[in-house]
Amino acid sequence: QLQFVESGGGLVQPGGSLRLSCAASGFTLDDRTIGWFRQAPRNERAVVACISSRSSHIYYADSVKGRFTISRDIAKNTVYLQMNNLKPEDTAVYYCAAGGPGLVRIDYWGQGTQVTVSS
Repeated sequence: QLQFVESGGGLVQPGGSLRLSCAASGFTLDDRTIGWFRQAPRNERAVVACISSRSSHIYYADSVKGRFTISRDIAKNTVYLQMNNLKPEDTAVYYCAAGGPGLVRIDYWGQGTQVTVSS
């Protein structure tokens, strides 16, 4: 069974941290580009960070540079998004995605996890 299961979302105060995880089963992540997207109410889904199949290229949206870190654990077939110094504008549903180079083709989506930053 093919699954791409997210975890780690929740409610956090401004300035706090969360780590999102996305674990794959039934397919491997090491030969795919992985991305994290987010979608806030009334906004389109937008890429936050992505990492190429050999981890040779990493991209971050300007709004999260210096605060978020994307990584993968090949042995665990899992990808992570470490989010530090969270701001209210980071509130959104976060999705992981796996696909081809540049994520022009997305093969798998996670189910989404809510991140709420509020005092």
